[in-house]
Amino acid sequence: MKEFKNDVEAIDALAADYKSLKSEIAKVIVGQDEVVKYVLLSVMSDGHSLLVGVPGLAKTLLIKTIADVLHLSFKRIQFTPDLMPSDITGSEILDENRNFKFIHGPVFANIILADEINRTPPKTQAALLEAMQEKNVTIGGILHKLELPFFVLATQNPIEQEGTYPLPEAQLDRFMFNIILDYPSFDEEVNVVKTTTTDTKPELSKIIGAEEIIFYQHLVRRIPIADNVLNYAVTLASKTRPNTQHAHEQANQYLSWGAGPRASQYLVLGAKCHAAINGKYSPDIEDVKSVALPVLRHRIVRNYKAEADGVGVDDIIKQLL
Repeated sequence: MKEFKNDVEAIDALAADYKSLKSEIAKVIVGQDEVVKYVLLSVMSDGHSLLVGVPGLAKTLLIKTIADVLHLSFKRIQFTPDLMPSDITGSEILDENRNFKFIHGPVFANIILADEINRTPPKTQAALLEAMQEKNVTIGGILHKLELPFFVLATQNPIEQEGTYPLPEAQLDRFMFNIILDYPSFDEEVNVVKTTTTDTKPELSKIIGAEEIIFYQHLVRRIPIADNVLNYAVTLASKTRPNTQHAHEQANQYLSWGAGPRASQYLVLGAKCHAAINGKYSPDIEDVKSVALPVLRHRIVRNYKAEADGVGVDDIIKQLL
C-alpha cells in the first residue's frame, strides 16, 4: 500500500487505478463502458449493485472479470427455487467429537456473484440482507463477521418471469445501483464474436487489492462537497416523493412511491466517487446527475397511470433532472 502526503495525491492515485482497471477489463469485456463504470463506482463507494439485462449480455462474465483484476476472493451463488438460506450463509454440523462446528457458506468471500437472484424464494433472498447491510451473519445465535471489503453483485433477467420472485423493496433499497445492460452495437457484437470464437484467452493482471479498496472507500467519504451540491442531491430524491412538499408534478402524476433517504446518501457518495475517478477533488451537480439514473430507478414505484401512458421509470427521472 503506497503512502500519500495528502488526499489530493490519493485522489490522483484513485483516478489512475480506475483507468488501469477499465483498460484491463476491456481485454475481456467489449463495450459496456457505462456498466463497468457503475460497477467500479459501487466497489469504491462500498455499495452493492444489481445488474439487469436479457440473457447473453455477459453479466456474469463482467463480474467474474472484475473479480479477476481485483486481488479479492470471489464466490458465485446460482440462485434456484430450491436454494435454502443455509446454502448461502453456511451451517453447523456435529464433528467426530460431537461438538458443533460451523461450516462457512459461499457468502464468506469479498465479492459475491448472486446469479439470477430473483429465481429464489424470499426466505433465501432475505439471507443476504443481514450480510449486505451489517457485513456479518448470525448462525445459531453466534455472530460471524465477513471479511472486508464485501460486495454483492447480483444479476437479474427481466424477461424470464416464469417461476421468478420479484425482489422486495427492502432488499432492492440495499443495492446502491440498478444497472441496465443493453444489447451491444453491431460493431461491438462483431468484435465480441471475433474474440470469443478463437483459442486465445487474455491474461489479466491484478491491479489493486483489499487494502487499497478499503483505503479508497474511506477516501471517497472524506472528499468535501459543497452545500449547494448536497442540497441538489437531497432535493432530487425529495422530488420523487408524491404528495410531499418538494414533489415534482411527474411524481404526483405517475408515482405511487418515491425514493427514501438512502437514495440521497448514495447520490452524494456516488457523486463523490464519480468526481474522484475523473480527477476532480470535489463533486459538482453534473456528478450527481451522472449517478442519478442507477441510484433512483429501483427506488421509485410507478402507478397504473404511468403504465397506461407508457411512461417508464427512466423517463420520469430524466424529467426530474
